[in-house]
Amino acid sequence: MAIFSVYVVNKAGGLIYQLDHHAPRADTEKTFSFPLDLVLRPHDERVVVAFGQRDGIRVGHAVLAINGAEVNGRLTADGKDVMEYLSNPANYPVSIRFGRHRLSSNEKLMLASMFHSLFAIGSQLSPEVGSSGIEMLETNTFKLHCFQTLTGIKFMVLADPRQAGIDALLRKIYEIYSDFALKNPFYSLEMPIRCELFDQNLKLALEAAEKAGPFGPGS
Repeated sequence: MAIFSVYVVNKAGGLIYQLDHHAPRADTEKTFSFPLDLVLRPHDERVVVAFGQRDGIRVGHAVLAINGAEVNGRLTADGKDVMEYLSNPANYPVSIRFGRHRLSSNEKLMLASMFHSLFAIGSQLSPEVGSSGIEMLETNTFKLHCFQTLTGIKFMVLADPRQAGIDALLRKIYEIYSDFALKNPFYSLEMPIRCELFDQNLKLALEAAEKAGPFGPGS
């Protein structure tokens, strides 16, 4: 079982805290000869696989490294265009590492804001008055669980679909937030959470939840 990440979103939809707790790695590194038997294309400031799948490399995977050196978006470590570099036969054989693109800070901010809007839409779509909004979204690889407090703060946990005890964990995170963020005299409401004790206790709670399944007695 695994808990992938935690997001805390304020009542205005701004991301005030994010932690990547367990990021499954599915990187694949292969040595290729010319011509490359995968079709690549630039997409959102990175180079991704557009066509062709082999040996764990999937459509949508991004080029993460060339010959062991991390790429920077569409550029190699020494500043060359990735597409141009890979189109030159003189650069082969070449080792390329592919994998899922890591979300940038700006992308995480944008996604948190989008979920805030979806949460509000979910409340409005309800046939009954006083809907709680979206509490869980499920895919084949993860579940997104959301707990909104009476003051509008949203705590979101992304976890393995088989992970148990998330409802209790969300309330435990709220308890940690109340004890180590709200009671911190240097913390301002609605602002990003930068508190070492909050970080430490949150990580301990996540580790305990992963080991025990349900979090705490009776959960």
